[in-house]
Amino acid sequence: MTMRHINIEDLQRYRQELIEAEKSLATTEKYIRDIKTFLHWLGDDKDITKDRVIQYKEYLKTKYKVSSINSMLVAINRFFQYMGWNECCVKGLKSQQQMFSSESRELKQYEYEKLVETARRKKKEQLALIIETITGTGIRISELVYITVEAVTQGRAEVSCKGKWRQIYLTKELRKRLMKYCRQKEIKAGPVFCSRHRKPLDRSNIWSMMKKLSKEAGVDPGKVFPHNFRHLFARTYYKKHKDIFYLADILGHASVNTTRIYTRTAGANHIRLLEGLKLVI
Repeated sequence: MTMRHINIEDLQRYRQELIEAEKSLATTEKYIRDIKTFLHWLGDDKDITKDRVIQYKEYLKTKYKVSSINSMLVAINRFFQYMGWNECCVKGLKSQQQMFSSESRELKQYEYEKLVETARRKKKEQLALIIETITGTGIRISELVYITVEAVTQGRAEVSCKGKWRQIYLTKELRKRLMKYCRQKEIKAGPVFCSRHRKPLDRSNIWSMMKKLSKEAGVDPGKVFPHNFRHLFARTYYKKHKDIFYLADILGHASVNTTRIYTRTAGANHIRLLEGLKLVI
């Protein structure tokens, strides 16, 4: 039986991987904390086998709620997958799918507007446009490279992710702002969002700039990361059009089950909907 071990260098590399994958700081820290909790449980014998992970799952059942157990298992399973230790992964506990998003993580429209306004007030036009482009199109941060001068001119971008291509359309107002930015920065071809040396921006740098902006704007940093702007686009689109299948195509999802995660709203919104029914006389 193959036994595995986790060292500090593995955790440090994995932390950087999570950051580059656009995970929020809170999610990144939780994953690392959950892995360390598992390591602490292992005690002096640090050998990792599937049998020991199953034993750990049984231990968690005596200490935590189902939702907490599953989130802790997700953390170590994803780390195992990152390390190529798929044989160590275990199944989570069965539970009803979460209907609502976390209120503390849901970025509101007014917070998004505050971030963009603050970026412009601080003369950070590039960052303001990055946020507007992600939120206005629903693209992933990794797909920003496809927002080129040519795409802006045509009004649409050909985007590739995981071997699949799709078209992303740019609104008239967004095109106008991007064209103005390109003229000011003398960007005549290629990616709109690039460094001084005309190379595409590094994702971790964008992530860091957003965190700094969140503090300047007075918006909870836990809400401000690239993927959350994509979620805001999805929720806003679904609220207006109620077409989850078309939304899945826009977002580039192979399954609408993934899209449903994006369209969840906070439980407080559900309460307001129930109140509006006026069925309690």
